[in-house]
Order: sequence, then structure tokens, then C-alpha cells
Amino acid sequence: MHSLLRLIGFRSVVQFTCPPTPLPWRTFSKTIDHSRVPVLREEELEETFVRGSGPGGQAVAKTNNKVVLTHKPTGIVVQCHATRSLFENRREARKMLIGKLDQLYNGDQSVEAQLQRIETKKQTETARRKQKLQAKKKAWKEREFGDDSEKFK
Repeated sequence: MHSLLRLIGFRSVVQFTCPPTPLPWRTFSKTIDHSRVPVLREEELEETFVRGSGPGGQAVAKTNNKVVLTHKPTGIVVQCHATRSLFENRREARKMLIGKLDQLYNGDQSVEAQLQRIETKKQTETARRKQKLQAKKKAWKEREFGDDSEKFK
């Protein structure tokens, strides 16, 4: 009986003392401005469904599940045949079209450009840290071994 009480008390302590870990992508989503992303209006879209091609046999040859989406004001055409599902292809085609319109209208302020800048910043920071570590290692070798550091390369 005594061990059962200790076990129950242990579980409650673990539940309340372990905070959830923050997710890494949430910190970056705060820096991205989604306010300028264009909104699609259905009257500006022309949507057609055609038969796709490629591997899949009869499942592809018999069904019209490739989506061709045309934005009438700009003339941008997007085709999506990523899956066998028509609904998933429609959703993906709309995402692709929104991305292209965002790039066209906002250019350097588009979501894709913002993500690219964040990725570039991450890569330069990683390279800087790596270079700093190499410099510290080299200084340590020179300090410890003097001129004999050439032997250990």
C-alpha cells in the first residue's frame, strides 16, 4: 500500500513539473509577415480537370484528377498532379497559385522571400560559429604544442 501511494505522488509531481518544450518553428513564424498574402476569389479562377499522365496505370488513365488552375487577371497557370486525389490536388494547386501571386505582387516581401532570408541568416550564423570554433582549436593547438602543431594536422 505504501509503495502505491509513493507511485501516485511521483506521477503527479512529474505531470506538473515538466513544462512542454517549445516547438522550434513557432519562433520563426512570428517573424514572417503574412498580412500581404493575396486572397483568391473564386470568380477570378478558371479551374479545369484533365487526365494526368505518368505511372499509375488505369488509376491515372481513367480519372480526371489533374487540376489546371488559371488566374484570369494575371494569366498565371498552375498545374497539379501530385496525388491521385482530386481534392488534394485542388488544395495544392491553390497553395501554389497563392505562392506565385504573392511572389508577383509582393516580390521581396513575399512569404517565400522572407523564408529564404531566414534560411540564409541561419546558414551564415552556422558558418560563423564553425569558423570561430576552428580558430579556437587552432589557437589551443598553438598554445599547447607550440611549433609542433604542424605534426597534428
